[in-house]
Amino acid sequence: MKYSSYIGGLVLITALVSGCQQEPAAMKGSSVPAVSYITVTTTPYHMDSKMQARVVASQSAEVRPQVSGIIQQRLFEEGSLVEQGQLLYQIDPATYQSAYNEAKANLNSAKASLNTAKLKDQRYAKLIKLEGISQQDYDDAHAAYLEAKANIDKYKAALETAAINLEYTKVKASISGHIGISSVTQGALVTAEQSSELATIRTLDPIYVDMTKSSTELLKLRQLINEKEIKQGTTAVTLSLEDGSTYQHEGQLKMQEVSVDTSTGSVTLRAEFPNPEGLLLPGMFVRAQVNEAVDENAILVPQQGIYHSADGTAYAYVIGDDNRVERRTVQTMSAVDNKWVITSGLSANDKLLVEGSNKIRPGSEVKPVHVEMDNNGSMVTVMESNETNATKEGA
Repeated sequence: MKYSSYIGGLVLITALVSGCQQEPAAMKGSSVPAVSYITVTTTPYHMDSKMQARVVASQSAEVRPQVSGIIQQRLFEEGSLVEQGQLLYQIDPATYQSAYNEAKANLNSAKASLNTAKLKDQRYAKLIKLEGISQQDYDDAHAAYLEAKANIDKYKAALETAAINLEYTKVKASISGHIGISSVTQGALVTAEQSSELATIRTLDPIYVDMTKSSTELLKLRQLINEKEIKQGTTAVTLSLEDGSTYQHEGQLKMQEVSVDTSTGSVTLRAEFPNPEGLLLPGMFVRAQVNEAVDENAILVPQQGIYHSADGTAYAYVIGDDNRVERRTVQTMSAVDNKWVITSGLSANDKLLVEGSNKIRPGSEVKPVHVEMDNNGSMVTVMESNETNATKEGA
């Protein structure tokens, strides 16, 4: 009798314990997980492209001699600002002055010969009418006159050439700008059309910045502008210098190269910047930012609400009106700070799940909690109007 009572007690205790264990499990299985979501909205988005760029002088002229000779003087300070037409070098003009004098003398002699030949031609023209000379003598005199007349043009050209060569002994600046280091000194021999320049003059204000952008990115941008209601951006360009500081002057986009570099697959874009302080120097590397387009109704969502599968496909979880989760494939264009720019897959007023994805799977029922992203990238719960009223009544 005691034994049967003991067995009965054990069965009762086991049943009670089993019931206690099953009840929380059942409750746990039937509970709806709470997840956080944001409401997708549209906002104006400036499509700014950041590109590596190099500074280029707006004008550049290599100074080279056009005649050979010895440098007598260098008439500028290296690194100084020179004006167009300013004398830079003086080449020894002695031989060129002599050639000029000789050409001038030859011209004067030709003029005297022309005068003699002209008078003889005129006399023989009268005599031939009186049959005072033979036809051959007249023809010879007239030919000599014509030859003397042609010699005038020849010696004039020789004199002009000599004058040009003499002037070339004065090496002048072809443009205005800053001149660099001189490669020759006084007493150096230079030759006409030599391969090495004497110095280089560069115009630094204004100055150019050449940027490179892949042809693929340009094609995507043009297709996007054609397919969506996206406005063309401004021509304004800003610069970040090598030390990370921002260049104080704003530039303007001037042109885009009309061909693609076959070796790099990129296209060159050129901007012009004011450079009154001379801070930008040719050859300097900078980072340029260009506003290429503006999307007035862009969708930007927190990066934590976008996921990527093993094949790289982007997707997101959207909460429907029945509080069930739907998985959607989305397309991202670019990252902006801690957000993704979405081009397809999401629409305004969609409820995008941003926290709690580990608790759900597609089709799961959830308890949505509305949140917003603050300036620091953290999610802050939004108190709905009915929740606020309920809180006040409970208080």
